[in-house]
Amino acid sequence: MAGEMEHRETQEWIRRIRSGDRRALARAITWIENGDPRAPEVLRGLHPWTGRAHLIGLTGPPGVGKSSLTDRLIALLRRQGLTVGVVAVDPTSPFTGGALLGDRVRMVDHALDPGVFIRSMGTRGQLGGLARSTKDVMKVLDAAGFDVVLAETVGVGQSELDVIHAVDTVVVVFSPAGGDHIQMLKAGIMEIADIFVVNKADLPGAEQTVRQIRRMLELAHPEGWWPPVLSAVASGGQGVEDLWSEVRRHRAYLAESGEGRRRRLRRQEDAVLEWVWARMRERVRGWIAEQKDWERVLDEVERGERDPYEVAENILLALGLSVGKAGDRMV
Repeated sequence: MAGEMEHRETQEWIRRIRSGDRRALARAITWIENGDPRAPEVLRGLHPWTGRAHLIGLTGPPGVGKSSLTDRLIALLRRQGLTVGVVAVDPTSPFTGGALLGDRVRMVDHALDPGVFIRSMGTRGQLGGLARSTKDVMKVLDAAGFDVVLAETVGVGQSELDVIHAVDTVVVVFSPAGGDHIQMLKAGIMEIADIFVVNKADLPGAEQTVRQIRRMLELAHPEGWWPPVLSAVASGGQGVEDLWSEVRRHRAYLAESGEGRRRRLRRQEDAVLEWVWARMRERVRGWIAEQKDWERVLDEVERGERDPYEVAENILLALGLSVGKAGDRMV
């Protein structure tokens, strides 16, 4: 009886989310962030309605104006009658664990627009600008019927590469100041960018930055889609229409070339594997918690009497997760 009631409650939450109920959206996202046991059921129920929104990731070094560009892009999309969901991934406060920059601080002009839903999320100490739960939040916004879902991420170098696994189009934003763009290009960001934007193009060095990026593209010889390099002054709205035009052109390329389907399949594979790893971690940690002599085992590893690889293999064998040869002692 209790299980049936929980199922009906979950179905009601799914119905409310699909209808665009903002309170239901906010509640579901909170569940995802906090690892609430209701989150997986809601995500399962929403899955058949995902895959319709165009997912766009905006990334780049801190201070290049990603938020201003996102703000202007939202305004443009709304003028065109498109609904927009936004996930803004912020640095996490070391004191509270929450996002340092909230959705009430940035993009305030859109806060009361019923066609826009903005949620700030903290990275919670994780590397890679996307918080682990951001992908699931984007799925919720997709299932809720938003036409475009934007993910604005913390620019933290090479770990930002995982953004490609969550979106259809990756926009990498730079500014003329400093050498951050060169470092990010060296870190491999060149391989994931679909569109480059040099923001704050009214500052000295903007044209040189555009030329440097184009020159590096020529050396890389990308196959298929050739990423355009755009100039913008987001604070004044310049270049935003060009950006949206290139996003639409890239979306057409994804559909015509089959690359869009390949990316979606990679995302589904990632989603499956992430759930597998999560469940395996839970199972392993649960098993370890039951071992009364676990601290002794760790002491033996620390003293060099045992190696961590043997201990790991024994754990996997004990859980039926390995067919390899165990060490001479169980944990």
